[in-house]
Amino acid sequence: MDISQVVELWPFWSALIVTGVVAGLLAGLLGVGGGIVIVPVLYFIFQQVGMTPMDAMSLATGTSLATIIPTSISSIRAHRQKGNVDTGLIQAWWVFMLLGVLAGSLLVSQVQSEGFIILFALIAMLVAVRMFLHKQSEAARLPSRLWQRVSATTVGGLSVMAGIGGGTIGVPVLSKFGFASHRAVGTAAAFGLIIALPGAIVMFLFGQAPLSAPFGTVGLVNWPSFLLIVPLTVLFAPLGVKLGQKLPAQTLKKVFAVVLLITGVRMFIQAIGV
Repeated sequence: MDISQVVELWPFWSALIVTGVVAGLLAGLLGVGGGIVIVPVLYFIFQQVGMTPMDAMSLATGTSLATIIPTSISSIRAHRQKGNVDTGLIQAWWVFMLLGVLAGSLLVSQVQSEGFIILFALIAMLVAVRMFLHKQSEAARLPSRLWQRVSATTVGGLSVMAGIGGGTIGVPVLSKFGFASHRAVGTAAAFGLIIALPGAIVMFLFGQAPLSAPFGTVGLVNWPSFLLIVPLTVLFAPLGVKLGQKLPAQTLKKVFAVVLLITGVRMFIQAIGV
């Protein structure tokens, strides 16, 4: 790629820079791993460079998962310092979450369908509404082991198919189980790493790069996007954590619900418009 092509793609680079900053803040503030921002933005950007909607969504999903890996590590460190990560729950859930991730990522890497987007969009909207209407318990009351395993597998599978971190679905699930907001966010940040690392590896190794994919694409990961977004998400994630600590639990919960609802509506509109 020569200098003139780099200049022509300046809107592309600018959008990725803004995406990295916002995704990093949300990763720390809400424990969403940034994917809730990265996926829809990359979906539109990749279409602007000539990709079909379905190809763009597949590549956005794989690239988003790759960016979540370092962002989650940064966010986990910040949350652990504040004692917001429930390591006992992580140890009990990670195997079942991994099973869901492997099944979901293999499906996405081999099948292109707007059904993945519609499924998550509906779940996101329902979860957001539920978070507004239901009050949170003061103490954690985990369900039976069976329901915990089902929850872990579901969180892993749905999250990886949508290209997001563990927070988008994990935070509402943990809130339902009675986790305090900050602890739910911190624990969900750890979910993000469990979901993104194996998910990105599967899509990198088994996904086939679309013929219309932009330069630097291997499998279902676009590395130029990864290299531009990641430093910014890592830089701004700790700032998001600090901001989250200053907000009341109910305020943080409602902020997350608003973001989740907006994202769900946008994804649904994108899917039915394909």
